[in-house]
Amino acid sequence: MEETGTVAGILDNKGHDVFTISPDNSVYEAIERMADRNVGALLVMDGDRLLGVFSERDYTRKIALQGRASKDTRVEDVVSNQVVTAMPTSTVRECLELMSENRVRHLPILEGEYVVGVISIGDLVNWIIHAQRAQIEQLSNYIAGGYPG
Repeated sequence: MEETGTVAGILDNKGHDVFTISPDNSVYEAIERMADRNVGALLVMDGDRLLGVFSERDYTRKIALQGRASKDTRVEDVVSNQVVTAMPTSTVRECLELMSENRVRHLPILEGEYVVGVISIGDLVNWIIHAQRAQIEQLSNYIAGGYPG
């Protein structure tokens, strides 16, 4: 498990589940769905077509702070229209840079034009932590003389 691993490796570990919402649904339904699935964002999809990402951040900034009613506001009215994506072959480092530069916490993963998964900043951090632990263990074994090779 290398720090330079790819998104495909992360998805193989975490799964390819993608939680979505239609642009016609209410923001309340989106928040309810996110709570039910314990996720911080939903992909806004029209069939197989990715339209955007609706996140907790969208809710707080575009609904709560503006005094809008979540039951009366459709997702398409507040969805982040800046869709930053990556591919399964993208590296962990590339994704971290993309997310940092674009100030996003969730990254849809596309193969061609089809969504094959979603990763979060937390997924990337967990990958790096596990990669570092593995490297520390290998170095400790090497220093102690127990490293095969």
